[in-house]
Amino acid sequence: MRVAIDTHGCRLNQFESDAMAEALQRAGHTVVEDLEDAEVYVLNTCTVTHRADADARRAVRRARRDHPSLRVVMTGCHVDADPQAAAALPGLDAVLGNGRKAELNEVLETLGPTPAPTLIAPSALTRRLPFTPLPPAVAPRRSRAMLKVQDGCNYRCAFCIVPKVRGSSRSLAIPEVVKQARRMVAAGVPEIVLTGVHLGTYGRDLRPRQRLADMVRALLPELGPARLRLSSIDPQEVDDELLALMAAHPDTICRHLHLPVQAGDDGVLRRMRRGHTAGTFADLVHRATNAIPGIAIGSDVIAGHPGEDPLAFERGAALLRSLPLAYLHVFPFSARRDTPAASMPDQVPDAERSRRVAALRVISAAHTEQRQRAAVGRVADAVVHRRPRRDGRLEALTDDYLRVALPPEAASWAGKRVHVQIEGDGTQARVVTMAPGQHGRPEARAHGA
Repeated sequence: MRVAIDTHGCRLNQFESDAMAEALQRAGHTVVEDLEDAEVYVLNTCTVTHRADADARRAVRRARRDHPSLRVVMTGCHVDADPQAAAALPGLDAVLGNGRKAELNEVLETLGPTPAPTLIAPSALTRRLPFTPLPPAVAPRRSRAMLKVQDGCNYRCAFCIVPKVRGSSRSLAIPEVVKQARRMVAAGVPEIVLTGVHLGTYGRDLRPRQRLADMVRALLPELGPARLRLSSIDPQEVDDELLALMAAHPDTICRHLHLPVQAGDDGVLRRMRRGHTAGTFADLVHRATNAIPGIAIGSDVIAGHPGEDPLAFERGAALLRSLPLAYLHVFPFSARRDTPAASMPDQVPDAERSRRVAALRVISAAHTEQRQRAAVGRVADAVVHRRPRRDGRLEALTDDYLRVALPPEAASWAGKRVHVQIEGDGTQARVVTMAPGQHGRPEARAHGA
């Protein structure tokens, strides 16, 4: 069959989409980009906000309306949040919980000629689950390959539905992580992104107990010419040993941390049931920037959580404005069913949430612009994306998480790790040489200048 896979949400979903695509190809199916060419549409959903739910429903309706003959399969967190409601959506042929994504090929074999929704129930998420057996893609469609090393979450943040749809925390044993990373490096992947629902709790369920730093240390000898990036880690889970590893291996471990603070006021953080304070977050940002020169630190922030009064918001905004951050991912609070925050008193009106989102995004833009200006003229380690942007230009991502546009004539570097010189206003660059250990044309200097 010809299958199109559409991914909503996080890096973990992206990993699982890539893995499903490669598994389908091994089984003889063809993965296509355009729904016009597809017989089956697989939608891998998110449910972290109301908007994510609406996006999932809208995508199903649009696919069925524009392509009536498509078989449509929905999987992901939107399914596990309410399997019966998902299965009741008009136009679905099958729904597949997160724990059953490895069975996608078997599901395709059961699809009949007419729509007949089939609910394939996920594993009981109240039990301790095994790590989902979904081998990673070693020839991904993107330059940066995701490697899922952890799933699920044992925390109970007041606003978060993720534990309900992903289950308890579980980790992939270090020998298997190393084995999968070796396959990726052998396939020529220039960057491996370690990902999970709650990456900082990696290894707590293993026997003997392991830590994220233990796994990173085991990976270092296996990476060869590839570099390693860590995805989101809660602030209280970044220890001095992990910072020391990043400082000691700046050419191998990307100088980038994403630390979701969610709020910059201690009262709001207590209502959120977060494991850190505003002070400990600020201390970590300063320790990391002192230990690792040039590191980029980003964060997630929720605007308008219940109980966030104007003074609490201003205290949080002032903190975020004062810290040497690279960017903020800002979200309005979205009440999720069956989470404590949904029924808390002192809900913030929608209009005020929107105002606060806009104010925080101004702070984020200022941090980003300052970084871009400071980067002009320097040479940076970057990975070139395989797909051009809408304007036809290639994009590269530096190790410290700057996105820079390359000229179209640099297309031969797609999927490669290179050194670029940052130019213009800090959003453009040119390739100046291959990164160490990469294979390319020996004459490759100042390409696209």
